[in-house]
Amino acid sequence: MRRFVQIWLLLTVTFVCHAEAQDLIADNSTPAKQRTTIYLLPNVYPAVIIDGDTVACISLHDFIKYSPLRFASNRDQTQYTKLIRDVKKTLPYAKEIAVIITETYEYMETLPDDKARQRHLNQMEKYLMDAYTPKMKKLTRSQGQLLMKLVDRETNSSSYHIIDAYMGSAKAFFYNAFASMFGNSLKKRYNPYAEDRLTERACVLVEQGAF
Repeated sequence: MRRFVQIWLLLTVTFVCHAEAQDLIADNSTPAKQRTTIYLLPNVYPAVIIDGDTVACISLHDFIKYSPLRFASNRDQTQYTKLIRDVKKTLPYAKEIAVIITETYEYMETLPDDKARQRHLNQMEKYLMDAYTPKMKKLTRSQGQLLMKLVDRETNSSSYHIIDAYMGSAKAFFYNAFASMFGNSLKKRYNPYAEDRLTERACVLVEQGAF
């Protein structure tokens, strides 16, 4: 029963450098004998020619460097290792959910009336139940709780707020009351500066490809 509740809550939240020098394209917008912008293909890196030298202009992503962790016990180290494993499993789902929520909201804004919006929500609910139920069944209870936190991280909205926005306050209240029976709260927010500090560290490292 607990696994069914977890799956249903999660589905509800869900609902609601290779370049070849010979491949160059010259930009003729600037006069001759001045700095010329070109593009290196096939990855289309912008570059400039300075005194006959081709200098690629590549924007690098932000990189966060953490100090090494010091664990008070083997138990703490084991828990952190487990957290890394769970983040690697649930973070991709959280990012998928964030995209679905954004696209659903933007599409619903184009629909003419509430009837059309409700019809679209019903179709999305059926699709998500079919697509995500097998995936959610593979999550443990702790992974399900983590997923709800990571959805907040990706959308800046609690699970309660998402359900409230898409399905109404009555259903949001009902689902939150149901979740509280099993020690969960849909109103609980993600706090990367306090209780979720290690989770944020794990997320950043996973996103940077460190794990």
